[in-house]
Amino acid sequence: MATPSPADLIKADQEHLIHPLHHPMDHSEPLIFVKGRGAVVTDVQGREYLDGLAGLWNVNVGHGREELAQAAERQMRELAYFSNYVGSSNIPAITLADRLIGLAYKTMQAVFFTCGGAESNESAFKTARFYWKAKGKPDKVKIIARREGYHGVTGQAMSATGMAPYWKMFEPRVPGFLHIQPPYAYRFQGAKPGETVGQAAARELEEAILREGQDTVAAFIAEPIIGGGGVIVPPDDYFPRIREICTKHQVLFIADEVITGFCRTGQWFALTHWGVEPDIMSFAKGVTSGYLPLGGIMVNREIKDAIDTVPPDSRWMHAYTYSGHPACCAVGLKNVEIMERERLWENAARMGTRLFQGLKQTFGDHPHVGDIRGGKGLLAAVELVADRATKATFPAEQKVGPRVQAEMIKRGVATRTRGESVFFAPPLVITDAQVDRLIAVARDAVKAVLGV
Repeated sequence: MATPSPADLIKADQEHLIHPLHHPMDHSEPLIFVKGRGAVVTDVQGREYLDGLAGLWNVNVGHGREELAQAAERQMRELAYFSNYVGSSNIPAITLADRLIGLAYKTMQAVFFTCGGAESNESAFKTARFYWKAKGKPDKVKIIARREGYHGVTGQAMSATGMAPYWKMFEPRVPGFLHIQPPYAYRFQGAKPGETVGQAAARELEEAILREGQDTVAAFIAEPIIGGGGVIVPPDDYFPRIREICTKHQVLFIADEVITGFCRTGQWFALTHWGVEPDIMSFAKGVTSGYLPLGGIMVNREIKDAIDTVPPDSRWMHAYTYSGHPACCAVGLKNVEIMERERLWENAARMGTRLFQGLKQTFGDHPHVGDIRGGKGLLAAVELVADRATKATFPAEQKVGPRVQAEMIKRGVATRTRGESVFFAPPLVITDAQVDRLIAVARDAVKAVLGV
């Protein structure tokens, strides 16, 4: 059978495939990728692109890893799938759960596997509610999240996600979710005299708990570094205070580490930067570097004990067909092995510093750059503004962000933007020269769009 031409592939794609965030206006000239090696991907026409977002924040060990393909093949030849429901198990799931607990925060005790980040957060919300019911506090059901946070777009996850465009055509949202400001230093509003942004943003959490009533609030969810909402890095005084507030008011702290986990920030998991540990941690993406779908939650000992000690008729009645999928877990194990062997957290930290410093040197005095965020591994963003003095944004109809993204694609770098923020989160195997190219292409793309 002959390989379809690029034109035939695009026609079939446009007629028969619905994409995430689908609208044909944004899909008139899709890129069809066919190959990846390291930090570089190749499209169906043979053009190469530096992968500036690690696929979708997830290809941490880089593209084209034969070891991961071989791990999947070996497991599929032995046992591709069997139910991991209570009463049966498999070796890769057991081994990976044990390995992850050894790498994660000391408070973590057990793992439940899902297929991705949204499922992980759905599982976290249900587990928080389960825990408080098991503890005799059935009214503790509300979840506090943050504006600009992204936690997925399934029912509950969408309701936690703090971005209104994801809600518009799917209302009503699941009740019991509310939002506070993130510690977005560049645009935070409402800090009191003498109060830092970190202190003020944490205060908003405590005020929300008290306003709602602590006996109604089950959990607070936060990405250690907000990813898709703008790569918002918190001040150092934020998460220690968040942990204190959650403990004081008996509110579970859910860390959404779907993007920040697995060496992305220069640590295995990001809250290590602030010496803070969660009660529940969501993960996905980097656990297999995107080679197979896998995610999960980790819970602390108290939550695991609650799951284990309720009567059978009050059991943790939560499940996924593919929870603990043997082939996915086998790839996860090999992926973690690669990260350990190559000490990828160290390269993420070193290359992240090079990226952040390079962006500051290149854009620090730019008249249309309002904020440059980064400094914690390979996560960074440049926020463009119409007026630097007032922080005014460009009119939406100018589509500055999408135009910069398109200019970067023309120059051989694939990444994403949100509004006028340009994101950088390449594979953790990226080299010095490739980091410098990311920065240079971003500079040239901004100049092409803005003339400076």
